[in-house]
Amino acid sequence: MNMPVVFEPTQEGAVTLVANSGRRASSRRSLRMMMSSAGRRVSLLRSFRQSAAQLGADLSIYGCDLQPEWSPACIEADKAFAAPSAESTAFIPAMLEICEQENIGLIVPTIDTELIAFARARDKFAALGCHVAVSSEQVVTMARDKLATARFLSAAGVHAPRTASAKDVLRGREEMVFPLLAKPRHGSSSRGIMMVETLNELLTLDAKEPYIVQQFIPGREFTVNLYFDAEGRLKCAVPHERLKVRAGEVEKGVTLRSQPLADMARQIAAACKGARGALCFQVRLAENGMPFVFEINARFGGGYPLTHHAGAQFTTWMLEECLNLPRTANDEWQSDMLMLRFDDAVFV
Repeated sequence: MNMPVVFEPTQEGAVTLVANSGRRASSRRSLRMMMSSAGRRVSLLRSFRQSAAQLGADLSIYGCDLQPEWSPACIEADKAFAAPSAESTAFIPAMLEICEQENIGLIVPTIDTELIAFARARDKFAALGCHVAVSSEQVVTMARDKLATARFLSAAGVHAPRTASAKDVLRGREEMVFPLLAKPRHGSSSRGIMMVETLNELLTLDAKEPYIVQQFIPGREFTVNLYFDAEGRLKCAVPHERLKVRAGEVEKGVTLRSQPLADMARQIAAACKGARGALCFQVRLAENGMPFVFEINARFGGGYPLTHHAGAQFTTWMLEECLNLPRTANDEWQSDMLMLRFDDAVFV
C-alpha cells in the first residue's frame, strides 16, 4: 500500500498543508467567521485559512471560548472573545451580540453541547446576515442522544449494536448479553465509557447522569466524514480507519475507499433529513465484515484534517456557499492517506 503521509499534532498544533495553487475566485470576497468553543481546533482553523487562500478570499477568523486565553485556537485567531457556557441561557444572546457588533457572516460550532442551542437560534443569526453551519434541531438532538441515535439507525435499516438504557436493563425491561459497553447517554469524547461484565457492575455507574448499554462489537473501527450542501444533499463521504485513538480522538488514521461504508453513508443520509455541512459517524467492522454504526456526530469530527488533506476540503465548500462562489463539492479524494499526530504547543 503506497501511503502519502501527513504529520498532524494531537493538540491541534502546527501542520503545513499544500494549497491547491492556481485556483482563484473571479473577484476577491471577504468574510468574517467565528469558531465557537474553539478550544484546541487549530488545525480546523488553519484548514479554513488555507481554503480562503485557494479561493482568493479575505477571511478573518474570530474565536470564542469560556477562557480564550487558555485556548490555542483563540490565540491563533485574528480576534477572540470570552463566551458563556454553551449550556447557559446567556450563551445565544452573547453570541448574537458579538455577531452583530463584529459583522460575523459564518459561525462554525465545534462541540456537541452548543449544537442544539445554535440550531434553535439559526433564524435569529440569519436575521443578522450570519449563517450558522449546523444541522436542524431534529438532527442534532438525535445525534446528541445515543439512545435516540440507536432508534434512528434501526428505523433507517442501518446495522447498529443493540442498545438499551442502563435503567431498563437494571429493571429487567431489557435483556442484554454481557459484556456490554456502558456510555453516558449524552456524552462525548469517550468520557465515562467503560466495559461492564455483570449486572452488578451496572449499579456502580454514575447516578448523576443517564447511561446506555450497548452490545460490544469487536473489530476494526472507522470514522466516516460526511459533507452535506446547503440543500441537504450528501456530496462526499470519506472513511478513515482509526488505527490508534487517544482521549477519544484518532492519533493514527488512514483513509480507505470502502463500498459498504459508502453505501451506509448514503443510507444514513437518505434518512437524515435536515443534515447540513459537516457530520461524521463511527463504525465497527465486525469479524465477518458487517459494519455496525454506533455513533453520529453532527459537527466536524476531530479527525477532519485527514479528510481535508486527502482532498475532501469541506472548509472550501462551506466558504464557497457563504461567498456565493461556484460550488465544487465532490467525492474525489485520495485513499491510503496516512495521518500521524504528535504533540505540539503554543507559546504566548
